[in-house]
Amino acid sequence: MLKTLVSLGFKNLDAEVYISLTTNGSQEVRGLAEALKTDRMQVYRSLKDLKVKGVVQASNSRPAEFSALSFELVLDALIKANVEEARRLEREKEKIISRWQVLVKEESSS
Repeated sequence: MLKTLVSLGFKNLDAEVYISLTTNGSQEVRGLAEALKTDRMQVYRSLKDLKVKGVVQASNSRPAEFSALSFELVLDALIKANVEEARRLEREKEKIISRWQVLVKEESSS
């Protein structure tokens, strides 16, 4: 599972956090850090990144409990993001090529 998530663009710790949440259910940061044998601040950073990606969600309770979205939903979100990125690159293709050509000219004239 770890290799699959990393191949999809997850950082190692992000993948470990997601896997822990999917296999063990909702958890607080303290429990995640203990289970993963890592620093709580690293887990907080990982959870922040995963929340931005829409992969995990936090409860409103204190301390917050974090839970993972289903892998199917995560995969759908990753596909959508990649399709949108491909469309953006296609729209900006000429501009990117033009910038590249300027850089090549500058580099060759140096």
